[in-house]
Amino acid sequence: MNNLPEIFGSMVFNDKTMREKLPKETYKILRRTIDQGKKLDINIANIVANAMKDWAVEKGVTHFTHWFQPMTGITAEKHDSFISPTDGGNVIMEFSGKELVKGEPDASSFPSGGLRATFEARGYTAWDPSSYAFIKDDTLCIPTVFYSYSGEALDKKTPLMRSMEVLSKQALRILRLFGDTETTVVNTTVGPEQEYFLINKEDYLARKDLVFCGRTLFGAMPPKGQEMEDHYFGTIKPRVSAYMKELDEELWKLGVLAKTKHNEVAPSQHELAPIFTSTNVATDHNQLTMEMMKKVADRHGLACLLHEKPFDGVNGSGKHNNWSLSTNSGVNLLEPGDSPRENAQFLLFLTAVIKAVDEYQDLLRISVASAGNDHRLGANEAPPAIVSMFLGDELSAILDSIVEGKDYQGIAKEEMKVGVHILPRFPKDTTDRNRTSPFAFTGNKFEFRMLGSNFSIAGPNMVLNTIVAEELSQFADVLEQADDFASTLNKLIKKTIKEHKRIIFNGNNYAEEWVKEAEKRGLLNLKTTVDALPHYIEPKNIKLFTKHKIFTESEMYSRYEILLENYCKTLHIEGKTMLDMIKKDIIPAVTAYCKELSETALSKKSLCPQVSCVTEESMVTILSELSAGVFEKTQKLEAALSHTEQISDIQAQAESYRDEVIPAMEALRKDADEIESLVGEKYWPYPTYGKMLFSV
Repeated sequence: MNNLPEIFGSMVFNDKTMREKLPKETYKILRRTIDQGKKLDINIANIVANAMKDWAVEKGVTHFTHWFQPMTGITAEKHDSFISPTDGGNVIMEFSGKELVKGEPDASSFPSGGLRATFEARGYTAWDPSSYAFIKDDTLCIPTVFYSYSGEALDKKTPLMRSMEVLSKQALRILRLFGDTETTVVNTTVGPEQEYFLINKEDYLARKDLVFCGRTLFGAMPPKGQEMEDHYFGTIKPRVSAYMKELDEELWKLGVLAKTKHNEVAPSQHELAPIFTSTNVATDHNQLTMEMMKKVADRHGLACLLHEKPFDGVNGSGKHNNWSLSTNSGVNLLEPGDSPRENAQFLLFLTAVIKAVDEYQDLLRISVASAGNDHRLGANEAPPAIVSMFLGDELSAILDSIVEGKDYQGIAKEEMKVGVHILPRFPKDTTDRNRTSPFAFTGNKFEFRMLGSNFSIAGPNMVLNTIVAEELSQFADVLEQADDFASTLNKLIKKTIKEHKRIIFNGNNYAEEWVKEAEKRGLLNLKTTVDALPHYIEPKNIKLFTKHKIFTESEMYSRYEILLENYCKTLHIEGKTMLDMIKKDIIPAVTAYCKELSETALSKKSLCPQVSCVTEESMVTILSELSAGVFEKTQKLEAALSHTEQISDIQAQAESYRDEVIPAMEALRKDADEIESLVGEKYWPYPTYGKMLFSV
């Protein structure tokens, strides 16, 4: 595409457009609001709103919406037109600063975890100037936060932005101690790698489980899966390439920095990765990416599957969250430097992350918890449910030398006295990547690999920002009181590494030996969402979030309730869908096939009594026995669902779904999948795994 620079951001009211459309003084004030979080005067908002409207109308837009991210995990929007009536029955196009800055969608039907009753409908959206407005589906979309009449956060964006401010504040305290008086903001930057499956749309629509649940609840493996490893980084098929080309173009128009695309491990699985940008913008862009993936797929007669595990027996889809810390002058705080001061600063930030991950393993695990992601974590295709950190051999050896006070036998043979002697300038790639690690240091960033593919990245990054901010605040409290800064710094880093090195593991996270070793180290192994969620409301976690004003205690309890409710609702829908598929489709299909086999056997005998019909008779016997087993297991699933639905306590109900419903679903699926492998293809009511995975 020769005109890429021209189309990039063409549908975004970005800095370039603001310079062109706004008066100079208005632009400066708005820029100050974006960069420093200053409040915007309503008169300035009116000028900005009018310019935004004129720009959008030039592009054929007639409506605007406050685009927000409620706790559903997806985005929401309510559209209003620009038209205002005038005398004589005419209309004009208007958009005021008040409409830009604040909206009032109905808040009663969004998840609130008890924060709002159904009759308490008032909610507000407030403009987030740090994320540019954009045009989508001929509508001007204004990124906003979403909160209730009484001020509680009802979305994922508000706590994320709070966490970004808190981390910046605490990081600046550390930088000032190292003599940095120029940095005014520390940003977290993120690059989320997005995995997804593409299948034919007609196959998708023919499967109730995919339509209702996002994943297949039944499905026998085809003769070939991913064992040949021929799909990963393989030649992209023409139809998929055309899809990817259009997806890139649509994302580039929206200012999304889509960079890398390739085939993933499983057949029909692919990945898109963007260039790093600030966490708030990256979160918005990832939501847009997931939405656009589905829309563009539809235009190509495809369906984009973003469930963490749409197909049993092949790899599921994750979202690798690459997280780093940078100053507003472009200095990466997770990259070693050339001087003792820079390296001491790097080590302090590194040890803050180590301490944060160790002390708040539970919160990181909770941030990626869902019924869907439980199918991936610990399944030898994704990191285990045990949170640990990979630093690589060289960096781990440096930390060991600091703790032990011994010579480092690597690049530079000298005692590691932080801030006194220079640390070795080790390259970014001193160690091979560890693809089994949940939280890996990869040169100048950390790759948090536990996220499921359909996750909003807001929650995991909010947790990361907050826990690191807490450790930096503790470090700053100590160092600001130090009489001898270098000595205190040295002791602090040494003590922190010694106390929290248990979280560092550079080996194979899939190995059973690691599970045993992690238990010895005292690390948590929260295997399921139900195991993890009670930790969310532990006193230490409530104290963390309330101290930094990320959440109030009531907001925390609401999110705990929402996560549990979502888990229960997901399993309820899946269980009901299985029953529907078995009763209405699978059993009738088996019956029809058995009828044909029986009629064939009778026909053979009537024509030639001495001919053996052992094949047909044996098949009927086997299928009849399996069908009886399916019927019995169907009744057990019905009973498990009925019992679980009656439980009023949400935690107990979630435990029942985990302990009763899921095993009943798995038992039913096993028999049904065996039946699928025996029934004639023309009788089977659904597209098979072989058709879905290999026909695009």
